[in-house]
Amino acid sequence: MIRTLPALFALLFTAPLMAAPAGQQTLFNFVRPADVVKVATQDASLPQYNAEQTAEGEVLRRITFSPAAEPSLVLSPQTGTWDWSQSGAMSLRIQSAMDWALTLYVKVQSADGRTLVSRIDLPAGPAQTLLVPLQANSPLSQGMKAGPPMPITVDGQRVLLASSAGEIDRSQVVSVTLSMIKPNAAQSILLERFGVQDSEPVLKAAYSELVDAYGQSTRARWPEKVSSDEQLKAAAAKEQQQLQAWLATRDKSALDPYGGWNKGPAFEASGFFRTEKRDGRWYLVTPDGHPFYSLGVNTVAPDNSQTYVAGREWMFAALPKAGEPFDKYYGSGDHRTGNGAGEGRSFGAGRWYDFYGANLQRTYGGEGFDQKRWVAHTLDRLQAWGFNTVGNWSEPDLAGADRVPYTLPLSIVGDYASISTGTDWWGGMPDPFDPRFAMATERAVAIAARDHRDDPWLIGFFADNELAWAGPGDAPKSRYALAYGTLRMTTDVPAKRAFLKQLRDKYRNEEGLSKAWGIQLAGWELMEDPGFEPPLPNPEHPEIEADFKHFQKTFADAYFKTISDSLKWHAPNQLLLGGRFAVSTPEAVASCAQYCDVLSFNMYTLKPQDGYDFAALRALDKPVLITEFNFGSNDRGPFWGGVTQLAKEEDRGAAYANFLKQAMAEPSIVGVHWFQYLDQPVTGRLLDGENGHFGLVGITDLPFQGFVDSVRKSNLAAVDQLGKEAQKAKAVGAVHESEGGKAGHEGKGPGQGAGHAGGHAGNGH
Repeated sequence: MIRTLPALFALLFTAPLMAAPAGQQTLFNFVRPADVVKVATQDASLPQYNAEQTAEGEVLRRITFSPAAEPSLVLSPQTGTWDWSQSGAMSLRIQSAMDWALTLYVKVQSADGRTLVSRIDLPAGPAQTLLVPLQANSPLSQGMKAGPPMPITVDGQRVLLASSAGEIDRSQVVSVTLSMIKPNAAQSILLERFGVQDSEPVLKAAYSELVDAYGQSTRARWPEKVSSDEQLKAAAAKEQQQLQAWLATRDKSALDPYGGWNKGPAFEASGFFRTEKRDGRWYLVTPDGHPFYSLGVNTVAPDNSQTYVAGREWMFAALPKAGEPFDKYYGSGDHRTGNGAGEGRSFGAGRWYDFYGANLQRTYGGEGFDQKRWVAHTLDRLQAWGFNTVGNWSEPDLAGADRVPYTLPLSIVGDYASISTGTDWWGGMPDPFDPRFAMATERAVAIAARDHRDDPWLIGFFADNELAWAGPGDAPKSRYALAYGTLRMTTDVPAKRAFLKQLRDKYRNEEGLSKAWGIQLAGWELMEDPGFEPPLPNPEHPEIEADFKHFQKTFADAYFKTISDSLKWHAPNQLLLGGRFAVSTPEAVASCAQYCDVLSFNMYTLKPQDGYDFAALRALDKPVLITEFNFGSNDRGPFWGGVTQLAKEEDRGAAYANFLKQAMAEPSIVGVHWFQYLDQPVTGRLLDGENGHFGLVGITDLPFQGFVDSVRKSNLAAVDQLGKEAQKAKAVGAVHESEGGKAGHEGKGPGQGAGHAGGHAGNGH
């Protein structure tokens, strides 16, 4: 039910109203309303006589949103439209009337039906002026994933600058809607002035001098924040003492050189890492024949923390000038790829600066970055913290030290055709039917294998990373985005020809296809046209979905088999560790299980079981590696807490412990890899502007001590648990040994392609 409130209320207050900010045009005042704006509510109430004075002396008016699908308040002109073409933002004086933060949505609509939408995280506390930019605006437009904390103080007033997406005709605005989505209980806010104003001064104030000389945020304080070079050096010296103490207490007698548990029953030693299933549990097995649980860290690298400064130097408080100390840490680049990861991002090219490199020199002296010292120190850290694997995208010299096992990506690049599935975060899907893809794969694998084919420290290779196997969401067009995207292509794309051949072989002609799909296809050549749109799957015509599934399985088979065959030829002893799925389809996962030794998933969830149906994975009977997970917060400098953001830093250790505990409880999981070693820069990494705090180490090279301590305890406990699990399998292991290691081994032993476990699937390398 929508009810329109009287346009004029007789309200008298003795408390003064706070003056409007300079440059603001007030269109309506909720405390002293006039008949210039229509006010309507749906599943919300705006009682006539409950304007109230806040603790700060402001007088505002209460609106209560009821538990409903989308309770809302709508503001519109009494007549005509609003012309806001000369204004930068809609403004609203607002306060949460609750003791907790609220999530609101603001929708601005113009006469042509176009809309601009903002999600507002309204904090508890005093009132602030909410500004909603009238043109699409987000932190990405300033070069970073997440913006600085809000509200900020501008000219003595609290201001909350919102992000907005969409587009409107600012000269013909017809309504502004405030709403909540499915509140569980009644929630109230307080309102006063509604109007428009210039947004540029606030935008500049919000992003000005965000970063100090050490690359840290200027917007907050935290225990590890550095204010002097002396503090950096003292903290590094203290950490070194702790590292040596932790390393001294490692029970090296319980571990083989690769980190495998050597006190339990022996597995067959092949000289390379391999997989084996014993007594219902999957294991990675070290070259020496011991069970190994891969506890890894991604992006352990000193050269992955630069941030672009070109064109936004005003965001940095103390960039060195030419000739000044640390001016050698400038460089230049261009990350404007056109992929989904860069959509809407500004400042993606030009000059960059490396605060991490400068901080290393500040701490340890010398004339510049000392690679040898950094490698040794970083490996000390990883081993002291209980990690045993150097994950993807890490410094190659870490792998060459023969101290910690490592993994490598196969990044297959070439001029082969690609298919759009709608997201294309890192680019379109490679077309595995294109002969140029096979050539690119052969080249990538040959180069990777050249230096690593006989290295026992290599756990295995990944088949690329986070390919767009499906589209966003759960709708059929997302589930079968690969099939839809392929049929939209022209027939010079090999995947399209392969799909059409599949359909023609099955249905012979357009009449057969028309009947099966419930369409009227006048001629087969119409399917060859670019942009052909097949029907949606439906119960009346089950063949549509069956054909989509069959094509997507054939596509995935061609992709994984191409990589598998190449790796078998160039590096027959090394494992193929799967595709690091972020999005997937059952067909892609089944193909990965068929042609790879391990299934790998990037899971940004509170526990692995929230990231995938492990009952379905158990049916595939393959070991599983969680290749990315993390937990972040926004109280240690960088503004983004990641996909799995927690309320505060102190929560991260408990979340890590729980994730690892739940992973250990799943017998198919053989390891987990944390993303990532270092915090991302405050103003965004070069690749895509991500600026998350989920590192073990900050931009100053100082570890987050409480988190690292908790992670260490969890890692050591996991290795102990692995030993206990292996002990449970001792009786089974004894049977295996008595039978010559043949009857029970699910992996391949020496002389059988030791690295490539067949498993129950029977189709491994």
